[in-house]
Amino acid sequence: MTPITLGIISIVTYLASTALLSKDLIKNKSSHISTAPAWLAVASHFTYTFTGFQLQGSFNFSIFNTSSVISSLVAFLLLLATINKPVEKLGLAIFPIAIVTLSLSLLFPDKELGLQIHSWQMNTHVLSSIIAFSLLNIAALQAILLAIQEQQLRKRPPKKIIQTLPPLQTMESLLFQMLGTGLLFLSLSLISGFVFIEDLFTQHLVHKTVLSIVAWITFSSLLAGRIKYGWRGKTAVKWTLAGFILLLLAYFGSKLVLELILQRT
Repeated sequence: MTPITLGIISIVTYLASTALLSKDLIKNKSSHISTAPAWLAVASHFTYTFTGFQLQGSFNFSIFNTSSVISSLVAFLLLLATINKPVEKLGLAIFPIAIVTLSLSLLFPDKELGLQIHSWQMNTHVLSSIIAFSLLNIAALQAILLAIQEQQLRKRPPKKIIQTLPPLQTMESLLFQMLGTGLLFLSLSLISGFVFIEDLFTQHLVHKTVLSIVAWITFSSLLAGRIKYGWRGKTAVKWTLAGFILLLLAYFGSKLVLELILQRT
């Protein structure tokens, strides 16, 4: 099966799952059946990435391809979470993002940005970085949903999407679980970077390193504040979004400027 065919299958099944989740939202119910097509979508998305890797003999780290890989991992982590947590409604935000990033990867293939990775050290650094960003991406979406939920609960009656969500305390607990796991992988990414990469403060890496460290401090401070002072609500939302924006700039800021604005690799 060609990469284009796999990509189309993935897009169609992401759309199907999004439509089913939207239907559940309108009917004010929840169902694991609605996320069933997304499992096929993620499998096809992963296979599309692996097939491209085999054909090129290296991984394409262009902004569109990297975004596509991260969105597939975010979708997969969400599906794993839905097995024992009521977070399937996040698919209404995550699946369309996966569709957009995969479509851009299909429409704008770039074969000039390959990177052959042989060492387990570099594999550890890259993989932990991608997992950290993916988990904290879900946490950021969860924080936005939490802020909307808190605002809507003050109104009578709240909107339908709020009525289908778990209680506020459960949503906050899920947020901090995601933050804790994401911080663990971000710590592994930074440690492996300092140990295995010769100079993390060279010109082309310094902004990524500094912003990632500041993001780590932000998330760590939030979790420490949660434990010591019971931080929650708006405070948790603001710190989560601030940390994620820092990571977003660290991971994609330079790529956006170099590849799309300056047209450089």
